[in-house]
Amino acid sequence: MRVSGALRTLIAVLIFAIPATLPLDAQARIGATNGADGVRVAYDVRGTAQARPSLVFVHGWSCDRTYWNAQMDAFADDFRVVAVDLGGHGGSTFGHREAWTISSFGGDVATVVKALGLRSVILIGHSMGGDVVADAAKRLKGRVNGLIWLDTYSKLGSPRTPEQREAFIAPFRQDFAKTTEAFVRGLFPPTADKKLVDRVATDMASARQQVALQSLESSLSNDRLMPSVLQELKLPVIAINPESSRTDRASLERYGVEVVEMPDVGHFLMMEDPERFNSILREAVERLIQ
Repeated sequence: MRVSGALRTLIAVLIFAIPATLPLDAQARIGATNGADGVRVAYDVRGTAQARPSLVFVHGWSCDRTYWNAQMDAFADDFRVVAVDLGGHGGSTFGHREAWTISSFGGDVATVVKALGLRSVILIGHSMGGDVVADAAKRLKGRVNGLIWLDTYSKLGSPRTPEQREAFIAPFRQDFAKTTEAFVRGLFPPTADKKLVDRVATDMASARQQVALQSLESSLSNDRLMPSVLQELKLPVIAINPESSRTDRASLERYGVEVVEMPDVGHFLMMEDPERFNSILREAVERLIQ
């Protein structure tokens, strides 16, 4: 969410006043912990269910943890749920980090999981967040039951060329706000709620450009690494993709990824139709627990 400089400063002061970790009880709502490069990583935590894996939600490119509000509300009664702001996003700080990459963000997620003492987790990532949770899982071996991706990959095994990546990124470098807003609006179907579209497009277009451009380049490069990452992890992965993504099921299944398609939604499926999405997500979570 875009805020004024004064308000951003106030938020930072309040976050730094919070202890490194909060007690894991039903009253805990917001916390922050020290990550790498002086970054203070903010998160929300709810619920007390310790007999089941905790659900850790990771947002996508230029988003923040509020994009998971409907899931936090829906799952807190049955699970301990955590939503993380990656470094440089939302309530997290910028610290001294110079490289905003999938690897640095994976470190942010792992830092929160370890700080909260979560011994068993399901990592759920939207879009770029799917790359991030895969990286985090490498740092959390023995703690991860599985991964759930939301519209992260529609195919695997056919990585972009450097020329394709540069052609995609170039317009964002030239006019970040205008290009981002147009790009984000195109991720919604024509039937999407206009207020939601306006909110997300405006929000993402106001992201910190240094963070956004570097993380975009890192995300676009990660498709060449993901097959080997999946082979290394040997974890169950479920991809919940909008039907409109035209997912190449065979290419994902080749690397052990189970595909579930959701019709009549766009890229932000968890926000566009949260009730229907939450039902699909709950089924996926239960399969990973069995």
